[in-house]
Amino acid sequence: MNSSRATLLPSLTTNISRVASKGLYCSTATTGLRASYSALRPLASSRHRNFSTSQKTQLDFFPPPKNLPNIKITPPSWPHPPASEEQLNKIEVAHRETRTLSDSVAYNTVRFLRWGTDLFTGYRHDPNKPYIMSERKWLIRFIFLETVAGVPGMVGGMLRHLRSLRRMKRDNGWIETLLEDAYNERMHLLTFLKMAEPGWFMKLMILGAQGVFCNGFFFAYLINPTICHRFVGYLEEEATKTYSYAIEDLDSGKLPAWETLQAPDIAVKYWNMPEGHQTMRDLLLYIRADEAKHREIHHTLANLKAEDPNPFVSVYKDPTKPHPGPSIEHIKSKGWEREDVI
Repeated sequence: MNSSRATLLPSLTTNISRVASKGLYCSTATTGLRASYSALRPLASSRHRNFSTSQKTQLDFFPPPKNLPNIKITPPSWPHPPASEEQLNKIEVAHRETRTLSDSVAYNTVRFLRWGTDLFTGYRHDPNKPYIMSERKWLIRFIFLETVAGVPGMVGGMLRHLRSLRRMKRDNGWIETLLEDAYNERMHLLTFLKMAEPGWFMKLMILGAQGVFCNGFFFAYLINPTICHRFVGYLEEEATKTYSYAIEDLDSGKLPAWETLQAPDIAVKYWNMPEGHQTMRDLLLYIRADEAKHREIHHTLANLKAEDPNPFVSVYKDPTKPHPGPSIEHIKSKGWEREDVI
């Protein structure tokens, strides 16, 4: 009997110590994650959390360490073109009138999707009716829109890439612009995720919307790319309008928490925001300009033939004349007509 006890006691002691060490390790790891997460949420307080119904530990993430042994920094694959304050303030809300049946199909589809998005995100912005759009509601809308906005460029670029391989011909620069479009929209999303924490319901909405939209856009682009580009052009018109309304609310004092809020570091580095122009308002100006640029790009691509060179990456014979380019220097709200650039 004594010998069996002597045999069991060391193994029992070992098992208990292992369990205790694992529990201590999990507790320490969880505490560290919570601390690092709270440091990344400048808008959240210890007792109030942004539009999240999920447990905090489910939303912690593992940021990459800042000091790696060999890697110093990972720069963006597509550096953002510079933009002056004057150019940012010149961006305006505009609408391209429908001219063909395909334009009408694209525009009415956008109007239907806009209605659905407004319904699910609680968005209302009618000057003739009382409405309340707080900082929280704006962030909900921004995050939801940007998760969907990054789909068309990636799908279009992928299909153009496969088309080039299949036909064994050059693409004439469309792929790069479409992928950069998707990359830029993803940077918008990553910026807003530094300011807010989506809950489980929001994540389910995003999962469903992206699944339906991605597959739908994939098949639609196979059938008629022109309608798809026109659709995205009208979609970006709505995005430009949305960010313009947010800037108006901020200027009118309806969003007090954003009046002195500084833009996240990821935004400052990506847009190369100068000193003294790194506030939330400046961030919204940069993002609105990006959406206006996407509006111009897709309306222009919808005016072209599939074999035409991409005018946004082309070199022109007379560089002194205004022409499409990667910046917003000569931006055209309704897109460039084919006879003006080809």
